[in-house]
Amino acid sequence: MPMHRNRGDNVFKNFELIAQKAQRDRRLKFTSLMHYMNEERLEKCFNKLKKDKASGVDGISVEQYGTNLKTSIANLVQRLKSKAYKPQPVRRIYIPKAGKGELRPLGIPAVEDKIVQMALKEILEVIYEQDFRDCSHGFRPGKSCHTAIKQLDNAVMHNPTNWVVEVDIERFFDSVRHDWMIKCLQERIADPNILWLVRKFLKAGIMESGQVRESKIGTPQGGVISPLLANIYLHYVLDLWFSIKFKPQAKGYVELIRYCDDFVVATESEHDAIRFIPELTQRLAKFGLQISAEKTRVLKFGKRVWYRAQKQGKNVETIDFLGFTHYCAKSRKGYFVMMHKTSRRTMTRKLKGINEWLRRVRSIIPLRELWPTIKAKLVGHYNYFGINGNIRSLQKYYWRTLGMIYKWINRRGQKKKMTYKKYVNYLQWNPLPKPRIYHAILY
Repeated sequence: MPMHRNRGDNVFKNFELIAQKAQRDRRLKFTSLMHYMNEERLEKCFNKLKKDKASGVDGISVEQYGTNLKTSIANLVQRLKSKAYKPQPVRRIYIPKAGKGELRPLGIPAVEDKIVQMALKEILEVIYEQDFRDCSHGFRPGKSCHTAIKQLDNAVMHNPTNWVVEVDIERFFDSVRHDWMIKCLQERIADPNILWLVRKFLKAGIMESGQVRESKIGTPQGGVISPLLANIYLHYVLDLWFSIKFKPQAKGYVELIRYCDDFVVATESEHDAIRFIPELTQRLAKFGLQISAEKTRVLKFGKRVWYRAQKQGKNVETIDFLGFTHYCAKSRKGYFVMMHKTSRRTMTRKLKGINEWLRRVRSIIPLRELWPTIKAKLVGHYNYFGINGNIRSLQKYYWRTLGMIYKWINRRGQKKKMTYKKYVNYLQWNPLPKPRIYHAILY
């Protein structure tokens, strides 16, 4: 008896076919995609939402939305089909920046809007993953900051890199022009319903202090679709321009390594490194973007630069990229090697962040309930910063965290103090995760 695929299997197969078509024909425009915004897909997207997240402007939590899920999803699909669906403004709140005395804005979309954005993201991602260049690493399946660091490491260790340009785009997510965003999407998407839906999210607006402010530029605040739209925008604005326009005119080896709006360019020639900034500035201005002067610089960096500096008794400048400081060093056998460690600024910010958190919760949460969260925070730190060569920074973070825990558990009002001997004994019976390397950057 033949086996029958269920509807979910058919959708998965259709997505595979879309990916294959997009890969075969780079100029193909997809005219019919909206039917994938069906009840089954939207329900699956709902099940992926984290249940403990804050509510949007409507005050409806994930749990509340799920009490009558079938009816709610059916109603949502009907409104999408009839174009009666209208995203709600994003609720903006301000939270402390970790390790800083500043506040950063945080956008919280309504639950229903999160569901639609997630489904829309899955559809667009299938197509654009076939177009994105290998230099793009941020917010992509199978890519991460560690793949970006590996590409940078390869550019320096195995290619004639002599110069590196560090670049940061100023307020990128708040500066994306809606008209250009739609033009970028129209390179691949010809379904007017999908384009209508993207426009709706771009124009949804922001609610702050009870007042709704219209969104004239920028991507959806806090939305799951926002990183993908950012990658699509920079794919056309930066990645293609670099490979089609800038790279062919280079006098030597050049390579772009990008993680969302944070990127570096490795070059062989000083001429290419110097000319990159003004040409990039001109290119970005066309699309409403500008580079951050404070975070953009050109520096000598690479194997030949290091050997020359060794002979002259000088040091080579370091690169700060993705929370790491990348520097030139000598291997145990005396050869050049590029090393990576947690940057001083990031380390300070992370330690201040955990110190502020411990101070805030010390009297609210009992020690036995505090421990699992501390473990999770340590493992999360190791998982990001745990690359080979960075063990000393991990150990510093571990020991400083232990010291801060001891300090704050002894500042819990009238509660009995814990001696250091008791604290050490407690750690023996309730050990915290020790530093370990999670990611290997091969030399």
